[in-house]
Amino acid sequence: MFVSEIFYSPQGEGSLIGVPSVFVRFSGCNLRCDWCDTPYASWNPEGVQMQVETILEEVEKYPTRFIVLTGGEPVIAKGLGILTQRLRDAGKHITIETAMTLPPTGLVWDLASVSPKLSHSIPQRGSNHWKLLHEERRYRPDLLREWQAGLDYQIKFVVNEESDLKEIDQFLAATQVDIAPDKVFLMPEGMTVEALKKNQDHWVKVCLDRGFRWGPRLHIELFGNRRGT
Repeated sequence: MFVSEIFYSPQGEGSLIGVPSVFVRFSGCNLRCDWCDTPYASWNPEGVQMQVETILEEVEKYPTRFIVLTGGEPVIAKGLGILTQRLRDAGKHITIETAMTLPPTGLVWDLASVSPKLSHSIPQRGSNHWKLLHEERRYRPDLLREWQAGLDYQIKFVVNEESDLKEIDQFLAATQVDIAPDKVFLMPEGMTVEALKKNQDHWVKVCLDRGFRWGPRLHIELFGNRRGT
């Protein structure tokens, strides 16, 4: 399995924010988000090949049962199903962070943290080839029912434009799933505290009006935009 990094840190996003967790970041992604904050796992994948046993040994070094499988896009990692089952057998709480472009075939998890990509994610740099692939792959509301089949799920949308709310509404309707508003997180786009707070008042009001959750990015506030956090 191609792993970019394994690290221990408080979760920075979603319903488990602040929970000490081991992050296993897989390298490689089937999307190319324009504002990607982990280009070393997507635009320019870096890492080392690791066996499942080695990953499990690394995970056991830390005093927590909470594991986050992230990327890049972890679902494209060969052997992920075996790893998730071994983590389940070891009594771990498994969160899978995914852009929800692929079904969860053969996987087990406790929390599906799905982050569908809105149109502002379409890459404006690089080859036209990736722009077309990104647009073709990013929109899969039909997959939510499969990801919803685990114990729990949350939907995280990165927001930065007024028009994003219309896209979010269209996406949620297209899932044909009865989604409680408090399953939906709106997260600001940005890699600095200043950028994250730029339109905060507006989006907090949207959350209050709609019953969505505001999703601060704790790791940026604590550590800045750097690896291992």
